[in-house]
Amino acid sequence: MRVCVIPGDGIGPEVLGVATRILQALVPSVALSEAEAGWATFERHGTALPAATLAAAQAADAILFGAVASPSHSVPGYRSPIVQLRRELDLYANIRPTQMRASANQPAHSLVVVRENTEGLYAGRERLADDGATAIAERVITRQASTRIVRAACELARSRAHDLQRPGRVTIVHKANVLRVSDGLFRETALAVVRDYPDLTHDELLVDVAAMHLAQSPQRFDVIVTTNMFGDILSDVACIHGGGLGLAASANLGEQRALFEPVHGAAPDIVGRGCANPLAAIECVAMLLAWRKLPDQAARLRKASATVLRDGPHTPDLGGNATTEALAEAVLAQL
Repeated sequence: MRVCVIPGDGIGPEVLGVATRILQALVPSVALSEAEAGWATFERHGTALPAATLAAAQAADAILFGAVASPSHSVPGYRSPIVQLRRELDLYANIRPTQMRASANQPAHSLVVVRENTEGLYAGRERLADDGATAIAERVITRQASTRIVRAACELARSRAHDLQRPGRVTIVHKANVLRVSDGLFRETALAVVRDYPDLTHDELLVDVAAMHLAQSPQRFDVIVTTNMFGDILSDVACIHGGGLGLAASANLGEQRALFEPVHGAAPDIVGRGCANPLAAIECVAMLLAWRKLPDQAARLRKASATVLRDGPHTPDLGGNATTEALAEAVLAQL
């Protein structure tokens, strides 16, 4: 198995350092290569995704991506490297699971947000008009991309139904009552695809209603499928129930390869302090192992992480004072 490691910016190198050690412990034969991308890379080379990095990613079976510190303001020549990688590698399905632990108020539950990854408003088709007084963004929705993302969501729901021994359910989320053409096409396509899965139940929700239900009653969901920006927002809402962004991981899947990344971002305020929580990056390794059909190793790693999350040591974001290294050693000891 060939894995390209792209640490990126901020705490990316710190948490991926832990993730790669754990991957090597579980799969000693893994071949790792490292490549650069991100804001610091842009400042050095004038591009956030060098051609050599893209080539390394294309040559790998999977990519582990750390974090990127993309600026919120416009910078001439800068393009988000993670968005470029998704498009160049055709990583069309963004998979964001949320695992809710049992508590006095709720039973354990899991849900997944499946987000189309290559088009929508994040296609980056923006321009200025009226001498800079008007900004215009094109929202691109195609039947082909909508079909394959809904099919991916249905296949995932079917797999989860088998594994969890419960009925599978797909919720189609859109805003077709306002965006009648673009979301209308997504909705129409999605409803046609789900008819090919009579073993699954399905429903549809407007995105604002879905956000309310996610916040108030996440147990009503199994697999949510939606467009790019809606999925980005809804998956962050969902992760509140799984411990927050610091524990959230995501997979970007294509037909040939996959990229795995923690959701937490570059966290520049804690860079170099040795207190970054690596559990999201560790979950990325578990997702990678599961994707590569190594379920036993993935299950071992998730059990080890769950034990450390329950018993400690805990980094400051989890209420403790442990270091990144201490948490890493605790997971390795469990393994």
